[in-house]
Amino acid sequence: MERALASDRPPKYERPAGPTSFTPFEPAVRQLLVKTPDMPATVIAERVGWTGSITWFRDNVRRLRPEHRPVDPCDRLIWLPGDAAQCDLWFPPRKIPLEDGSRTLLPVMVITAAHSRFMVGRMIPTRHTQDLLLGMWELLQDLGRVPRRLIWDNETGIGRGKRHAEGVGAFTGTLATTLLRLKPYDPESKGVVERRNRYYETSFMPGRTFESPADFDAQFRDWLGLANSRVVRTIKARPVDLVDADRAAMLPLPPVPPAVGWVNRVRLGRDYYVRVDSSDYSVEPNVIGRFVDVHADLARVEVRHEGRLVAAHQRVWARGMTITDPAHVAAAKVLREQFQLPRPAADPDQELARDLAEYDRAFGLIDGEEVA
Repeated sequence: MERALASDRPPKYERPAGPTSFTPFEPAVRQLLVKTPDMPATVIAERVGWTGSITWFRDNVRRLRPEHRPVDPCDRLIWLPGDAAQCDLWFPPRKIPLEDGSRTLLPVMVITAAHSRFMVGRMIPTRHTQDLLLGMWELLQDLGRVPRRLIWDNETGIGRGKRHAEGVGAFTGTLATTLLRLKPYDPESKGVVERRNRYYETSFMPGRTFESPADFDAQFRDWLGLANSRVVRTIKARPVDLVDADRAAMLPLPPVPPAVGWVNRVRLGRDYYVRVDSSDYSVEPNVIGRFVDVHADLARVEVRHEGRLVAAHQRVWARGMTITDPAHVAAAKVLREQFQLPRPAADPDQELARDLAEYDRAFGLIDGEEVA
């Protein structure tokens, strides 16, 4: 009783620590964790010959693992004006209606200027390199300048490993900027844009419905105008107040636009259609069998033969569609009827005659004598 009254806390039973069934295995477990800190507990149990409760074993491995896992500290980054913009794909958790009546989740290309936190974004149809570069170019035009570094994670359409995807190097070369792809497991270096992805989902998406990708872009653009006018807690300023200083330190847009988009050169087949992504578009049938140049951006598909426009369509974002111009069908019908007309037979009474003097000239003979 006297000891309880003298204590400054309620009495608590504490069992003295003693050996457990895990104690004999602990040295072997530690040895494995030194070499491979992320080895699964089930594999460790097999290696050390554990036959008891796997739950109890996992609890003890979980207790030991932090002591052997290497520490990976991260520094606080300082973003200078004009130095960098962080790029990412955000997938809004709402399916968007497309041309064929289907609904699907579509990516949104977002770019955040690291110094001012100024945000731009727009929806794109696919994660292919062509659409990623088209989206980047449109957003950089919205920004009005080119940051000295474009920071990406390991997006497949941008590049994997040590290599950029095809076309990315030419794109950044035209812009005179550098595209930096981060190493795996480095979220801190792109945290500015990652946090804004969560911000979009909690502040922009609730309660909204969308009729099309164009409707999404219109609503998102209006909302970004408001979001860029709000004070950002970490920098204690509004992005619209800092973006001019950010732009002043960036590079100017190139005088010649970069070559972006879907580009292909094909010989037009008898069915007079060309494919862009996964959809087919009709072409004037009078150029069947000839080479045509196909170019498509996010909104339009154009086909040219020797510089002449032979097809122009609005690009569809739904997959597997066939887009037909009625004028092309009518022209194909006329050509088909002309092809099916019977061809005139040769006149059997007409004799083929040839001047024999032509043979003399061919062999260098004039008046029966060979010309030297």
